[in-house]
Amino acid sequence: MTAIARHPEAKIIRVQLRQNLALQQLTASQWDELEPLLEIAEYPKGERLEHQGDWSMEQYFILDGILKRVVSNAEGREMILRFAAESDIDTSYAAWRLKTSIPYSIRAVTRVRAAKLSMEDWVAFMERHPAVKSAFEFQVMKLMSEVMAHVITLHLLDAPGRVQRFLRKQAQLGERLPKKELASYLNLSPETLSRLKKRGKITVP
Repeated sequence: MTAIARHPEAKIIRVQLRQNLALQQLTASQWDELEPLLEIAEYPKGERLEHQGDWSMEQYFILDGILKRVVSNAEGREMILRFAAESDIDTSYAAWRLKTSIPYSIRAVTRVRAAKLSMEDWVAFMERHPAVKSAFEFQVMKLMSEVMAHVITLHLLDAPGRVQRFLRKQAQLGERLPKKELASYLNLSPETLSRLKKRGKITVP
């Protein structure tokens, strides 16, 4: 019996997995092959799933909650690169393919439940199923493009512009993020974000 089959919420988890953007195209036989490889993990708010500089990597399919990808310099200054929630992924696939250590950390912004497996097992699974690999690599390229667009936005747009762009792209996520986390992502102080909120630019919890 698989870890998912033993879970008291197995039916819900299977539905959530089938809604994941990277897994929607799997056939029934491919699901039968993948499920035994998956572990269901729960992470409290603030926990690190991956550490910047690590070589041991895992693939995450988010079931509940929000993850963030964070890069830090030698002085400890941090920059949030992206948030990811239900039906999305986070991954160190590019580092795996390049044979480098993971260049960022992955942390839980809220309590998170994720299905995960080792990057080695995930890559081996994809090698057996080229269509799955193609769909997954498309999601990874899209993810990396979004990160690059965010970094450019921080340099080119003023504070209201950054907030407005976020609202256009991720309005529903903005309603769930703690104000401190969202302010950091947009390179604003919480006070500036609050002022923009009062002017009707954004709604935050």
